[in-house]
Amino acid sequence: MYTCINGATTMPYTLEQDIESAARAGFEGVEIWSRKLDTYLETHSVDALKELLGRHRLRVAALCPYSLIGFSDNRGSIIAIRNAADIAEKIGCPVLLVCGDPPPAGTDRDNALDAMANVACTYADWAQDHGVKIAIEPLGRHPLIPGPNEALEIIDRADHESLGLMMDTFHYYKSGVTLDDIRRIPVELLLVVHINDSEDRPREELNDKHRVYMGEGIIPLKPTLEILKEKGYAGALSVEIFRDEYWSQDPDAISVASKQALDRLMTAV
Repeated sequence: MYTCINGATTMPYTLEQDIESAARAGFEGVEIWSRKLDTYLETHSVDALKELLGRHRLRVAALCPYSLIGFSDNRGSIIAIRNAADIAEKIGCPVLLVCGDPPPAGTDRDNALDAMANVACTYADWAQDHGVKIAIEPLGRHPLIPGPNEALEIIDRADHESLGLMMDTFHYYKSGVTLDDIRRIPVELLLVVHINDSEDRPREELNDKHRVYMGEGIIPLKPTLEILKEKGYAGALSVEIFRDEYWSQDPDAISVASKQALDRLMTAV
């Protein structure tokens, strides 16, 4: 497992600032936030981004987030995936992270899973052409994909080798995903792990603003990482936290605090 930070954790800052502060804090990798990428490419080339990453010796774990649209017009999201896959290939990024839309109320679950699997397969086709994989992100209390079991069901129905899933400890906690559920995830399908902690609130009240640094909340992170270690997971542990209190600080302070919290956790496992 290697250390990584997601651009959401330093949301108010630019992609250049994300990369520079991550490197100064000692992270091995970054996840690039898609809106920051779009802004950067308005005035810079993909080659310039590749050079910037290389100069700071950072690998890119994923580009994120993108929308997995199964229940409305998805032409725009497909174009975004095609463009992102091309960029990912050029900068050596192996994964595009996608979040599914909710099905209309009353939709049959089987039909909804089939619809999502069909769209995921289309995305994976485009990604595969660029040597990239699609990771489905379960979201806390999502009506269709709240946890890994549902994501794995979509992956099974899609039956595409360029399709996997990711894990976010906050979303999994919010959805009530158990350690046994995590233990059952095929490690070869687990493409990215978002690591964070949560305030002690009822799960139904939680939202992204309640994320905190690892070790400051109530998620059982140590046993979770022990399971990942036992399974041989070797991918990114990417700190993703959406918190105004942290965002009010400069990017170096956020990145250093994130790295210190992650180091303490990894040392304990």
